[in-house]
Amino acid sequence: MDRIADLLLDAICVVDAQGVFEYISPAGEGIFGYAPSEMLGRRMIDFIAPFDQERTLLAARQVMAGQPHLHFENCYVRKDGSLVHLMWSARWSDADQRRYAVARDVSVLKHAEATQAALMAIAEAAHASGDVRELMSNIHVIVGKLMPLPHFKVLVQEPQDGHCRVAYLAPAAGAEPIDTEQEARADHLFCQAMFAGGGLLLLTPADLHDKPEAWRAAYSAGWAAWLGLPLTTPGGNIGALILKRDLGDSPWSDKEQTLLQYASTQIATAVERQQLLARLQHMAQFDALTGLPNRYLLHDRMVGALARAERSAGRLSLLFLDLDRFKLVNDTLGHRAGDRLLQEVARRLRDCVRDTDTVARIGGDEFVVLLESIRDPAHALQVADKIRVALQQQLNIGPHALQITPSIGVAHYPEDGVTTDQLLGQADEAMYAAKRAGRQAAAR
Repeated sequence: MDRIADLLLDAICVVDAQGVFEYISPAGEGIFGYAPSEMLGRRMIDFIAPFDQERTLLAARQVMAGQPHLHFENCYVRKDGSLVHLMWSARWSDADQRRYAVARDVSVLKHAEATQAALMAIAEAAHASGDVRELMSNIHVIVGKLMPLPHFKVLVQEPQDGHCRVAYLAPAAGAEPIDTEQEARADHLFCQAMFAGGGLLLLTPADLHDKPEAWRAAYSAGWAAWLGLPLTTPGGNIGALILKRDLGDSPWSDKEQTLLQYASTQIATAVERQQLLARLQHMAQFDALTGLPNRYLLHDRMVGALARAERSAGRLSLLFLDLDRFKLVNDTLGHRAGDRLLQEVARRLRDCVRDTDTVARIGGDEFVVLLESIRDPAHALQVADKIRVALQQQLNIGPHALQITPSIGVAHYPEDGVTTDQLLGQADEAMYAAKRAGRQAAAR
């Protein structure tokens, strides 16, 4: 019998009525991590994972009551502290007053099932989540059930300058405070190397010996490994998923890296989708040439400003302006010069108002300035004078020196209207009146 047991990959176990091991076949050492002699005479319950003890004791009582268990699963704690998933077939012998059982290690199968479930959960989360940060948090939780993730960070490149910013950070609980400047330097170096290599990057302290001094200064002691996975889209890299394991932890296995690569792909797709939506929203609300709010965003802001003014019995003013003889600039100097002129006008207008005010381009050479919280209508007239002075300053476009004069109409809430259409119409009429007056003065 012992010779046959020696050939089996499954472990044969015999337990007495008190749950004490009386026999374990040689295969038990490969499964439990203990030599059979280390387990004999000890209670079965001492080796079972705490979260599975109550359920296992109930199953043992059922077996002893004459109910054989053929596919009972539970978790044992191996000698090295890791968990092993077992499937048991067990029967009770009244004659021997012993429980005979066969244990099969199904850890690989359980891990494969858990990994497949995680892949599906990540895909479902990516499909259902409308918020990228929420998705990152969900992926952190899902993957964290399969592997330790004490440090989990997502960096996203800024479209404007290409620098990476932290979009999601989950530091280890109870960890020491992070030197953010040093961490930022480490992130920058790591991302540069990862993007240059074109794929996954694993860094250990031993790798620093061949790195420049900047690397050794950026990476302090107390860590076992850094792992970086680029967030890759058809258009290129847009960020990185960065993980770190502390001193004493083992690096990531190939299977763990595969799962993390899938997670990074889903995050990259979600970030790319969010950036696309942001660009579309910006295009729908802002003027492409000047970067100012367009007619539609101006309307939204006016509606909000009017509601606030009505609630607080406050005031606001609207300035409607266009540029005198702007068509002449386009006709004589070309549209590129006209575009440069409009961009400079937009810049000067922004400099003339508060951050809380709105400057919008609503078409051609027409601009609108929304002044909120105006205590006195005279203040709006002062702003209009300030704008005239600013725009009349000489502007150089290539070899050409231009001097622009604007025509400005002003409307006040509530005297000139209480709706967006009323105020815009009144300010528009006032602007044309100012333009006619200017032409008459110029003709005299």
